Amino acid sequence: MATHRLTVQQARRIVLRAQLLDAHRPVDLVHLVEDLTFLAVDPTSAVAPAVDLVAWSRLGGEYWVGAVDDAITDRMLFQLRGTVRSMGDLPLYLEQMARWPQNETMRQWLADNAGFEREVLALVEAEGPVLAKDVPDTARVPYTWGAEGWSSRRSVAEMLEALNMQGKLAMVGRKGRQRLWDLAERVYPQVDPVPFEQALTERVERRLAAEGIARKRVQGRSGDGAWWVDLPGEVVEVEGVDGQWRVDPELLDRADDEIEPRTALLSPFDAMIADRTRLLDLFDFEYTLEMYKPKAARRWGYFALPILHGERFVGKLDAKADRRRGVLDVFAVHEDLPFDGAAMDAVHAEIESLASWLGLGQVDYARDS
Repeated sequence: MATHRLTVQQARRIVLRAQLLDAHRPVDLVHLVEDLTFLAVDPTSAVAPAVDLVAWSRLGGEYWVGAVDDAITDRMLFQLRGTVRSMGDLPLYLEQMARWPQNETMRQWLADNAGFEREVLALVEAEGPVLAKDVPDTARVPYTWGAEGWSSRRSVAEMLEALNMQGKLAMVGRKGRQRLWDLAERVYPQVDPVPFEQALTERVERRLAAEGIARKRVQGRSGDGAWWVDLPGEVVEVEGVDGQWRVDPELLDRADDEIEPRTALLSPFDAMIADRTRLLDLFDFEYTLEMYKPKAARRWGYFALPILHGERFVGKLDAKADRRRGVLDVFAVHEDLPFDGAAMDAVHAEIESLASWLGLGQVDYARDS
């Protein structure tokens, strides 16, 4: 297989085009999820929940907060543990669900709690969609974690997650911030599963198309285990960057095409940001989510949003939505690259758009450092 050579600029354009971060926005939420293959789920909402912020950064003001949950309720999307995916992709995951779990510890825990599982499924069947708080904890062997082995109703949450991973329960919406669960047979369409190896191949190919360019081997996950996958695609080397990469063939053909750039504020849980090494190698951009660090150890803020301007990541936005006051508090706009006038105007316009989208009446830069 011939090795292609790319400039860093070509590689960046491939990534931005694949991640739908040029000026050509996706047509709707379902097509967005299909193209990206998934949206990451995280409940942290210092600014907005991850699924909403990732979708807004691509769709703009056409997207409303909570639209992902609405699409799950309408059976257009489904949630599988920490991801939201297109219902059209369900056949690619049914065999994985049937094999779950591979982890022996989880297998044993589920075997020890077979009665608990039957009781949960019987409750959901009888009562319809339920919240975790509605499920009695009758686990014979509590689910524990951490050095001290504490659970605090973790058994209920873990059983619901496990039944979701096995394709027995499905999320059907939310009540407040709590998930509603129903029997998967009442939620998922009746479709034939794609055989596991074929499904895995298709999923890996689509992930490469969504990433654009990735290292030759990547770690894939089934929910409780991991493996190393040799990626398909064309082999490339990137000028000034060590090692070989793989590129989606269609995107490689467009490597010389200029993109129409724009400015975007990204979620810390955005797939664009997830591969920190690739981010540093291709965009010369260092990023760490600092919410888990002590305040004194943070450089950029609790929930700093990476700032994309054109083909470069130019800084981080340290901000928090104060919904009680109706204000987006901006504590700092960190400039990794010096902002010229055009960049400054574009970044501040995007901050104003973020506040408007969140339904906040103003942006407060009073504490901007």
